[in-house]
This record gives sequence, structure tokens and C-alpha cells, in this order.
Amino acid sequence: MSPGPSPSPSPDRAGQGGWGGGPGPEDLVRASRAAGVRDERVLEALRSVPRADFVPRAEAVSAYLDAPVPLPHGQVTTQPSLVALMVEALGLAGGERVLEIGTGYGFQTAVLARLAGEVVSVERLPDLAGRARRRLTRAGIGNGSVTAADGTLGMPGQAPYDAVVVSAAFPEVPEPLVEQLRVGGRLVQPIGPGGRERVCLYERTPRGLTLRRTVVSAHFVRLYGAHAYPPGAAS
Repeated sequence: MSPGPSPSPSPDRAGQGGWGGGPGPEDLVRASRAAGVRDERVLEALRSVPRADFVPRAEAVSAYLDAPVPLPHGQVTTQPSLVALMVEALGLAGGERVLEIGTGYGFQTAVLARLAGEVVSVERLPDLAGRARRRLTRAGIGNGSVTAADGTLGMPGQAPYDAVVVSAAFPEVPEPLVEQLRVGGRLVQPIGPGGRERVCLYERTPRGLTLRRTVVSAHFVRLYGAHAYPPGAAS
């Protein structure tokens, strides 16, 4: 997915390439299993979302490789196995309201929508937000909305959220996202300066945000916004 900036996944993640002739969704499921994903609901969601519908037309041939795909403005998608790892860490049961920071073309949004009750997604770049909306509509996904805005501010009008997923790196979690997460809710974000990060799972407790575990290490670009790096700042 692409937030303001979008993640550039690590080349050392498992399952980077295709799996032989005619790659399709099942190849992404195999890659995700190889990366360590075990939640069958997450794997089924990955299987059911046609990634080719959520990448630029020119990149459709690469849609079922477990690799990032370029988007406009120098953005890239998150590789599918990394999407699956991050989504699995949220522990979704089916009725949650999820805040997603970084929509890109909407692939991760569509996966989340199959696992949660409602997905509220924020994309910094208006044209990407518009393209994601059209793709989600064509896919018949009615429980996912996309807003073009500064993701580091969250979407307070629809808070609190049961889960939050952030798809770009910053050394700390933006405070508005913490405030909008309900007590007991989970948040996944790559923590670091941009370039080599730990994807961390947090839980909000009555005392604040508590680190539960590191999900995986991967490369991400920086998170930009009022509560992260200033837009236009050099990486």
C-alpha cells in the first residue's frame, strides 16, 4: 500500500518471485505461508482479492508475483506476503472498525474489508485515493471508504478504532492514531527512520501504547504529515 510515501518491502522477505507458469492468487497464498502467515482467514482473504485489479494496468503481468509494484508519484505497493503478515498481526475477528493509513490502489484495503466490519482508509495523494475508490467500487466492496488527507491525523470523526495499520515508517507512532485507538485495540506500524524498519505490533492499554512484538523486519519509505516527517523533507 502507499501512504503519503509507500513501503518498499525488504528484498530478504520470503517468496519474492512467481511460482512457475501462470501465477495467480494461490501463488500469493503460498508466498505468505512461506513468510510465516498461519491465519486461514487472512490467507483466504488474500486468495479472494484479485490483485491484478488493484495495480496499474501496465503492471498487471506482475500482479501475482510476491513483489512490490510501482505506482504513480514514485510510490510502490507493499508486497503481498508483507500485507498478510501485517494484517494477521491485527488479529481481526470480523466486526472491527479498522483505520488504514496509506491506501495506494486499495489492495490492502480490500483484504482488510474481507476480514473486518468497516475499513476507513486515508491516502495522502488525491489521485491515488480516487483510483482506489474506483477499484474498490468495481470490486463490490461497500465497507471500505477512502479519504484523501494527512494520515498522521487519522480520522477522528469515525473513532474509536479497533485496529490501526500504518504503511510507512516513522520512529514513533503519531499521537492522533494512539488517541483514536480504543483501549484493547491493536496497531501495526513500521518503526524507524525509513530504509530498514521493525514492523511492530502495539496494543493500547489504560496506561497507553504497549509494544507486544516485532512482526518482521522490512524496508519502508518515510511517513509524511503533521505528526511525522514534513512533506518534502529529504529521506
